[in-house]
Amino acid sequence: MEDIRIFCENDKDYHKVQPGCSLNELAGLACPGGRIIAAIVDNQLKGLDFKILQQHSIRFITYDHPDGRRTYIRSLCFVLQNAVNEMFPDKILAVDYSLPSGLYCEIREKDCLEDGRPNIYFITDEEIEALKARMMETIAKDLPFKRVKMTFEEASKLYTAKHQTEKVNLMHSVGRFTYSVYFLDGKADTFYGPLAPSTGCLTTFDLMGFNSGFCLQYPMDGCPEKVLPMKRQSKIATALKEHSDWCSIMGVKGAGALNRTVLSGNIKDLINLSEALHERKYADIADQIYARRGSVKIVFIAGPSSSGKTSTSKRLAIQCRILGMNPKVIELDNYFVDRELTPRDANGEYDFEALGAMDLDFLGQQLNDLLAGKEVEIPKFDFKEGRRVFNGNFMQLHDKDILIMEGIHALNPAMIPGVDSSKVFRVYASALTSLSLDENNNISTSDNRMLRRMIRDNRTRGVKPEETIMRWQSVRRGENRNIFPFQENADAVFNSAHIFELPVLKYYAEPLLRRIAPSSPAYTEAVRMLKFLSYIIPLSPSEIAVIPPTSILREFIDGQTL
Repeated sequence: MEDIRIFCENDKDYHKVQPGCSLNELAGLACPGGRIIAAIVDNQLKGLDFKILQQHSIRFITYDHPDGRRTYIRSLCFVLQNAVNEMFPDKILAVDYSLPSGLYCEIREKDCLEDGRPNIYFITDEEIEALKARMMETIAKDLPFKRVKMTFEEASKLYTAKHQTEKVNLMHSVGRFTYSVYFLDGKADTFYGPLAPSTGCLTTFDLMGFNSGFCLQYPMDGCPEKVLPMKRQSKIATALKEHSDWCSIMGVKGAGALNRTVLSGNIKDLINLSEALHERKYADIADQIYARRGSVKIVFIAGPSSSGKTSTSKRLAIQCRILGMNPKVIELDNYFVDRELTPRDANGEYDFEALGAMDLDFLGQQLNDLLAGKEVEIPKFDFKEGRRVFNGNFMQLHDKDILIMEGIHALNPAMIPGVDSSKVFRVYASALTSLSLDENNNISTSDNRMLRRMIRDNRTRGVKPEETIMRWQSVRRGENRNIFPFQENADAVFNSAHIFELPVLKYYAEPLLRRIAPSSPAYTEAVRMLKFLSYIIPLSPSEIAVIPPTSILREFIDGQTL
């Protein structure tokens, strides 16, 4: 048969290969010595077992690429799964949710507790070390990952025997005829994306005891030879664990159970319960502020992109009013320095997310004047002109007044070094979803927030979905620099995730993602998100109408009355 001509973006050259040649074989020719883990074929992510049968444009990727990292982590989870199966054959591994230092995992008994929460096996430090040693043995053997197509009946029977009920629930709710099943050393599992060619490339990892389970640490971004540093951020971990337990108690721990709730017509009850939980959390934070009313006069709210900070500040203000306080709101964005004074990033562009983009001296002066009972004129930043203006907006704090301000630097002590910290109450808001696709495939909180932002920005600002996707890595870098390091400074954490929101987001996001053309550089990510959403059953317009107008989700999908 005639050779196929392939263009490789890595070396900017054409290569001739025989039909049926795998990407793994081509990688050795095009990128000798490279730590290749997967490839982008015509803007679609493929595993290196992909067979070449026609002309393609191919880019081989390493851990430095977001899809390379996801492929590495999926593969590492499979190695962990096998080690758990060997050491604890009568128990189940749960990859529960993301932590700042990796993935939080638990070893669980097959039966739940009476209230629906998982029955956790409390693993010892010695057992964690033994798990790590078994993983290292598997990695040292450089065993291949093999993908096999199975019928629904075959795959369902396989996972039923393994007591992976969430995986079986998901398969039943989606109802496909065939499924891709991966095998490692004779043991099977399902992952929602390609795996590495073999275990030998997964040399960088660690296991660290955390709460009642452990953290699976994987390589650092930009430094694949070192694992993420261990950060025991107890407040964030507590919020994630609380949401995970609540999902279990509601009987909706995995996407399959959520799909079943949608298909049964009972989603309205779940919406009402989730909204009631949010209301209870707002009230609890307001109670904490009220308990410190003798000293606290300022409430700062911070959180990553699309966490619902604006809705949180408004809902919190309502709860404060119920308790007799009089909240007043100021936007921290009004304290930007004039445009020409804004610091620039490494590319020479204005860095509006840098702390130096704010006039900290003026902000501190106005806050101290307000705390002293003085009247001040609040500025308004003219973004078109790039300068601060004053429009006669005067403010003074009286006995029952409380100031609420939200912004990305609100948890950073360096923002107000000269202001008495005892006068400040800090709230961290983020969509900390603990819902999983199944037992060992968690749902990324970052993906959840990106869908929120895509829907809102397209609706309110006319931003195309591919623009949101292409900007997202830059947004994430800003969060890693300006927000996440200061999470533990919060006096309270508000989890803005809703257990029912993915079926809502799918209804709005899927049409937007399908508009992205195959030639777009955002197409790879669009395909990944569409595949992820294909496992979620969307809500109908009549079911979405049940979501109250004060819901945090209304900030993104429209219809909010706050």
